[in-house]
Amino acid sequence: MQDTPALSTAPVATSEPIIDAHHHIWRLDKTPWLNGPVVPRIFGAYEPLRRDYPIAEYLADAVPLGVVKSVYVQVNVAPGAEVEEVEWVQAIADQHGFPHGIVGYADLSSAQIADTLDRQLACNNLRGIRQQLHWHKLPAYCFSARPDLMNDTAWRAGLREVGKRGLVFELQVFTSQMIDSVQLARDFPGVTFVLIHSGMLEDRTESGWARWREGMSELASCPNIYTKLSGLGTFERRCDQALWKPVIEETLALFGPSRTMFGSNFPIEKLWTCYVDLLAASRGGLGGLTPAERHAVLYSTAQQVYRL
Repeated sequence: MQDTPALSTAPVATSEPIIDAHHHIWRLDKTPWLNGPVVPRIFGAYEPLRRDYPIAEYLADAVPLGVVKSVYVQVNVAPGAEVEEVEWVQAIADQHGFPHGIVGYADLSSAQIADTLDRQLACNNLRGIRQQLHWHKLPAYCFSARPDLMNDTAWRAGLREVGKRGLVFELQVFTSQMIDSVQLARDFPGVTFVLIHSGMLEDRTESGWARWREGMSELASCPNIYTKLSGLGTFERRCDQALWKPVIEETLALFGPSRTMFGSNFPIEKLWTCYVDLLAASRGGLGGLTPAERHAVLYSTAQQVYRL
């Protein structure tokens, strides 16, 4: 079993309020991919995650470092349990005051999509929906069965239901899917999209960077697309400011602070780091910002997008 990373001795800064726009909590017995057979996954070996990750542990990880609000993102519970997942997180929020926003799951292709969304909306903190669309030729990186689900008429009808209810759609795609994603955003100008994990740069070769940069530039040209500085350790499986800084800086140069927000992706990132070091590495890419721009990335952009 991989050891949990030791706590850092780096200085802790709590003077600026932070909204963590992307984290999880979960119950092992309600999360099939964690309690089922171990298979290759995008973030590598994950034995340390095969346990409960309760809100109390998240709060212990994040709140001492200045996190004052947060957004929960769905964790792929069993099919049919997506409404109960949102209800459970809402009950946690009612009891503990966290999380302040909830991103649930719904199958946008389902004929029952409107009913599912309306049942989830009975929970006051629901702010968005994530249906993971990322497809890759490498099986361990691939989640969606096909790269172009977003182009289906039935799926787009479901997205229309999301938009009608004023919910955000969390967009998770690889570089090869970015052109289709741009068209999707242009076809649905009334929907707010949040690009997860800064576009998931998985190929750091010169050509890989060029393709990611081109796709991100096209995505940034759509005013209804925002992005999260999250999941930056996924492919290298470490917290490394030297690796993260160019992604952060280039993302900010394209989207600007008013469309960029911080997310921890905890506890996935806990496989290789602690919250102290993750926050330090993330802040390391913000050095060129004014105080107001830094506040936007760490707080006010998420506050606006998720209505917190």
